[in-house]
Amino acid sequence: MQRIKVSTTKLLETINSPLDLKKLPVDKLPQVADEIREFMIDVVSRTGGHLAPSLGVIDLTVALHYCYNTPTDKIVWDVGHQAYAHKILTGRRDQFHTIRQYGGLSGFPRHSESEYDALSAGHASTSISAALGMAAGRDLKKQKHSVVAVIGDGSLGGGLALEGLNNLGSMATGMTIVLNDNKMSISKNVGAISRYLTRVLADKRYNKIKSEIWDLLGGSNVGKNIRGLVSNIDYTLKNIVVPGKLFEDMGIRYLGPIDGHNISEMVEIFRSLKDFTPAPTLVHVITKKGKGYSFAENNATKYHGIGRFSKDTGDVIKCGTQAPTYSDIFGKTLVEMASSRPDIVAITAAMRDGTKLSEFNEAFPQRFFDVGIAESHAVTFAAGLALKGMKPVVALYSTFLQRTYDQLIHDIALDDLHVIFCIDRAGLVGDDGPTHHGAYDISFLRTIPGVTIMAPRDENQLRRMMVTAVDHLKGPVFIRYPRGCGVGVELDSNPEAIETTPEIISKGKNIAIISIGDFFCTARSVCDALQQKGLSPTLVDARFAKPLDINFYRKLFSENRFIVTMENNSLCGGFGSSLLELTSTLDLEKVPKFLNLGLPDQFVPHGDSALLYKELKLDTESITERIGRFTGLLKAEMEAA
Repeated sequence: MQRIKVSTTKLLETINSPLDLKKLPVDKLPQVADEIREFMIDVVSRTGGHLAPSLGVIDLTVALHYCYNTPTDKIVWDVGHQAYAHKILTGRRDQFHTIRQYGGLSGFPRHSESEYDALSAGHASTSISAALGMAAGRDLKKQKHSVVAVIGDGSLGGGLALEGLNNLGSMATGMTIVLNDNKMSISKNVGAISRYLTRVLADKRYNKIKSEIWDLLGGSNVGKNIRGLVSNIDYTLKNIVVPGKLFEDMGIRYLGPIDGHNISEMVEIFRSLKDFTPAPTLVHVITKKGKGYSFAENNATKYHGIGRFSKDTGDVIKCGTQAPTYSDIFGKTLVEMASSRPDIVAITAAMRDGTKLSEFNEAFPQRFFDVGIAESHAVTFAAGLALKGMKPVVALYSTFLQRTYDQLIHDIALDDLHVIFCIDRAGLVGDDGPTHHGAYDISFLRTIPGVTIMAPRDENQLRRMMVTAVDHLKGPVFIRYPRGCGVGVELDSNPEAIETTPEIISKGKNIAIISIGDFFCTARSVCDALQQKGLSPTLVDARFAKPLDINFYRKLFSENRFIVTMENNSLCGGFGSSLLELTSTLDLEKVPKFLNLGLPDQFVPHGDSALLYKELKLDTESITERIGRFTGLLKAEMEAA
């Protein structure tokens, strides 16, 4: 491990809020940053988390909290996975060891967790719009506090961020955007000039004099002409030495780039901006992901979001032999299929590694498209490819698919385009919490006419569903699968398509348990437990959430007096709801009684997925007990008969 030099006098232990930080001289701030790094690496090595992004902005975070009067001044973090140092400095140091653990600190900013978290976050590109709203509200209330949005270079490319920038430039509201750029490097010559110019442009004396002269020149035609000349000189000079033309053209002052690991330089800039920010200003800060920990610096992707690891070697601590993940199976299967299908193309939105498309990218670089943090664009881009006869496979996390709803309807479904969506991280995802749980996709997708929604019970069925989706179905197709390891079943070397009807796994009587997706393992365990209690349930793997096989379900409902559905999706509008709706159209002689089991109508917190399912009473023992009570009525009715 690259050891960080930390003084024996622990300054971090004396900092319980930003007020304590402000008591220190500027030359002590680098020591505080180093202590935060050491502390953060130690904790995250035991808990897992978003290490590389958070290490990269420690110096920036120290400078921001040193200069701004939080929580009165608002700092809005985009995504928020880089906000660990922010949490440590704002009174949560002693709880930091609980981060991403059930009942502990969230891995993202949470407004309900701390008044210092100005906005709850988790998804990209939201900070500028939210900060602009806060600044507008401040102005309407005649308040004087500062508003700062901190956004990464990746998030800045998102459509929502660009919309916010456009609106900000037209409103000319006083707020600051800190662009955390960890991809750019500064050449020495340009860097020196830009640093000097940035100091001048940020200096409040310069801005005060400039403002007064500007007002004076506006009083005559000659003065207005001089205004234009001065403006052009200022504009040209800045565009020669700094890369901020885009922002200047949008009406946003650009300062930088500056070294995001030079705390004293950032303090100088932020102090000036806090004292004088009459117009929208963007500060371009250059940082390095993983700063201060060599393993993370050298492999920022690996340490972007990492499980437990050894501090000394950087090696991930593995928990025994595990089956391949569903994501692994998806990635390998797609490569196999694309080898004989030149029309297959793969699309993702800044999630190449997470969705396991790296191998596809290497094998078929011309057929791989990473569009960046632009999920809506990814969907409409896929529509264009489909219209040209390609077979687009779009790999997105369930939580990010939410951002594409209009495009799914308007650009895909309306023209019945054959686009395959492979929805990773469906269901509860665990430690990342409510912003990342894939709890809603069945609910919002099944309302779209003409779509097919599938969910595999194991990794081999995922392979078969991919073949089915590409070769045997038409229109928009969605395959949802969970985060984590598969069941460990044997994989077919040449997977065949599945039938488009539910599968009866075991035949019983009076009660049918219908499971969809990876909840099948729990459903099977529940069936085994119920059989030991004297019940004989029918076990069904639904496979399809849409369309529903009406004849199959009419027969199943007619043969059983009790129906139990199980899904890792919201109960509101989910798979179970669709079956209940179906009963109203079937003209059944007697409608069976339903017990729908799934995610409740609430935001599920972060924590280990197994623990969360247990807390929600969706583990084997709890479900068995619930069905036991449910079928107690069945026993009473049978005895009465």
